[in-house]
Amino acid sequence: MSMPPDRFAGDTIAAIATPPGRGGIGVVRISGPESLALLNRLFVPASASFAGFVPWKLHHGRLRDCAGRILDDALAVFMPGPDTFTGEDVAELHCHGGPAVLAGVLDEVLCSARLAERGEFSRRAFLNGRMDLSQAEAVAELIAAPTKEGARLAAGKIEGLLGRRVSELRELLENLRARLCLAVDFPDDEVEPLPRDVFVRDAKALEQAVSALLAGVERTRCWREGVSVALAGAVNAGKSSLMNAFLGRPRAIVAARPGTTRDFLEEPLNLDGLSVRLVDTAGLRGGEEPDDPVESEGIRMGLSRVREADVVVLLVDGERGLTPETVSLAAGLEAKKLILVWNKMDLAAAPDLFLHGRGEWEAVPCAGRCAICARSGQGVDELARLVRKVVLAGLGARLPEPGEIVPNARQARELETAREALAALRVDARDGLPYELCAVRLEETARALDNITGADAPEDVLNRIFDTFCVGK
Repeated sequence: MSMPPDRFAGDTIAAIATPPGRGGIGVVRISGPESLALLNRLFVPASASFAGFVPWKLHHGRLRDCAGRILDDALAVFMPGPDTFTGEDVAELHCHGGPAVLAGVLDEVLCSARLAERGEFSRRAFLNGRMDLSQAEAVAELIAAPTKEGARLAAGKIEGLLGRRVSELRELLENLRARLCLAVDFPDDEVEPLPRDVFVRDAKALEQAVSALLAGVERTRCWREGVSVALAGAVNAGKSSLMNAFLGRPRAIVAARPGTTRDFLEEPLNLDGLSVRLVDTAGLRGGEEPDDPVESEGIRMGLSRVREADVVVLLVDGERGLTPETVSLAAGLEAKKLILVWNKMDLAAAPDLFLHGRGEWEAVPCAGRCAICARSGQGVDELARLVRKVVLAGLGARLPEPGEIVPNARQARELETAREALAALRVDARDGLPYELCAVRLEETARALDNITGADAPEDVLNRIFDTFCVGK
């Protein structure tokens, strides 16, 4: 693999590697040739028998600044390269997790080091051959994973599953390209090195292999990224009460006055391992336009979130029944992403026509129906199970298989580029285009695959990827 030059090669870098905020432990990470010297300057061992840092072993002591003042009681470890995360000498200071403590320690470290840029630790790991680009991205995906299943998918890519599969495809591509070159260089041989039908067959096999890698992207999206569930309906239908019932706390304001929710509210929710972004939207007022421009804007924004949601929970006010706004909103949504919920069942029981989708309710097709009382919580657990079921069914989702390889959005775009190039290659070859021109399609495919693992990746591609990482990653 050819690595692009690193303009900061040789620098010693440092950053706080733990999330901001207060905690029991905070870690300052250092990487580069001055790591051990920094430790020796900062660290005062607690043990009189300390004779120097034993690699990979935590040592207890105190950290002091250049004036000799104590900064913290801490643990320190030195890890010599190249068998470290970055491939360089690495040191870590495990301090108490107060922001002021960590800032003070980092300031002292930065007297002899430079503050790391976003993703620079992972970038150095990539540039030093400790991992390919897909593995480096998987580090970020693992940290950001909203579910256990998403974390397992990222962990598989950290192990190199995607990189190895792409390398296998790359090898098949090179084999095909070598045979194509023979066909170009020796066109008059008695034995044709690459018959057209064989070329088309092998190009199609490669295309199908790329398609197989892409197959799991949408199916596993809910586990990797989470899903959006919007609560919609008329004013005073009970959306805010339902949001509070789902969350188990008073997040949204509930009042008898219509139009309390002016803006949409968004909160995370865990539905039996499924990460959900729950959105409470402003209530609809039928055909009338609200006098308040703020409420009008809130309704517009809410409708936008409803259309973008993976699932819409449309509340029916049990005291009002079917209304024009219910029919109108449902008409613009896919039935497979719509759940109809009869609210206020304590005041008006849900009729059989609603529960079975007959009579006037036939005009509102949906993926599921249930009745609840959002204020008391009755039926909310059943609704939560229904939401999870509809989400998974609508997305064609299932739990990932052990060892399943699923590309992220950037990798999927590169694979789509490769698939399109291979599909065009098949057409060109079948139509009799000269092999010299067919080779251009193979080059397009090779570049797309190389952009996944980082082989010969241009610096602007690396910058776009690593700039999305946090500083201590």
